[in-house]
Formats: sequence, structure tokens, C-alpha cells
Amino acid sequence: MIELNDVTKSLNGHLVLDHISRTFMDGRIYGLRGKNGAGKTMLLRAIAGLINIESGKIMINGTQLHDGMDFPPSLGILIENNNLMPEYTARKNLQLLAKIKKVASDADIDATITRVGLDPDDKRTVKQFSLGMRQRLAIAQALFERPALILLDEPTNAIDTDGVNQVRTILLEEKARGATIIIASHTAEDLVVLADEIYDMAEGKIYESADTQD
Repeated sequence: MIELNDVTKSLNGHLVLDHISRTFMDGRIYGLRGKNGAGKTMLLRAIAGLINIESGKIMINGTQLHDGMDFPPSLGILIENNNLMPEYTARKNLQLLAKIKKVASDADIDATITRVGLDPDDKRTVKQFSLGMRQRLAIAQALFERPALILLDEPTNAIDTDGVNQVRTILLEEKARGATIIIASHTAEDLVVLADEIYDMAEGKIYESADTQD
């Protein structure tokens, strides 16, 4: 469970997260919708522990972020510029990441690459991939360790229609597994199809949307 209590963050004197309080539960998909600069990505970065907030608290299963833990302990993330290594294959990218936590096997890696519609035996390096293939691999790296918390920023960017449907199916499967999933997107259809709850963001503030399925 993720609890945000009066979270604020400023950049260059501008409030980019404006006293945000929300709770995100296990086994649900949450959507963040808004224009560029609305605060969606900044909120994901705060939950991921990638930035320090100025006031308020972010609690991960009862432990305060940056006061007892630096990052959520079981996290899959796709935010803005991904950390794919262009000189390596898809499989090698995930194998290198797997060495950090040592929770995913080679079989897990191959299964996840296949799951997102790529070939784990593809010998091409990531720099030879199309934008859509890179996005699929970025989604794979967010999922291959079966994290409890999944944060995705514009996950269907550059992916064709078949791929979008495939990604949506995968995220619903991850929800059924019990993961907490937060998706930031300016594409209304993705969120309406997937999210149990949708929040609109503007100027660092967060509002419940009329599109929330509940």
C-alpha cells in the first residue's frame, strides 16, 4: 500500500506537487491524466524515491520513504528516458539488471521478453531496435522481476495497435497478480480501459476524475 500525505515539491520556485494526499492499494490500477507539465511524471518520480520531496510523507507498506528506505523495495518502473543499454541485446539488458536484486532467472527474462512481443533470441542490439521495440523492452524491464509496485509513464508510446492491446492485457494480468499499478498518460483511452481509479492532474494538483470506474 502506498500512502501520500500532503506531499509537496517545488522546482525553480514553482510548485510541481501541490499538497497531494492519496492512497494506492494492492491489486488495483490507477491512472494519472493531464497535459505535459501537470505533475504526473514528477509524482511517479516521488513515489519511486527518485526525488526528495519538500514536505509531507510517502509511506510504502508503513515505512516512510527516505526515512527507513531509499526506494520502494519491489519496484518496476518506466519513466521518461529508460535506462536501456543500446550496445546490448534485449536479453543481455535484462540479465545485467537481474544481477542487482538476483530475483529473476534467465527463464523469467526470456518469458517476459516473449510476453511483450519480442524474441529473446534476437541477436540485434537495442540501438538497432525500432522505437516500438524499445518501448516493449522498456515495459519488459519494468515487469520481469514481478514487482509489487509498477510505475509507468506513457507506456503505450510508439507502440502499434496490436501492441497496445497486448500491453493492456499484460497490465490486467499484473493487476490480477496483486500488483499496485500507477499509469501516467495523456491518452484517455488507455486509462478508461485499464484504471480502477483515474485522477486528473493540473499545475501540481490532483483531482478525482468523472471517468473513475468505481
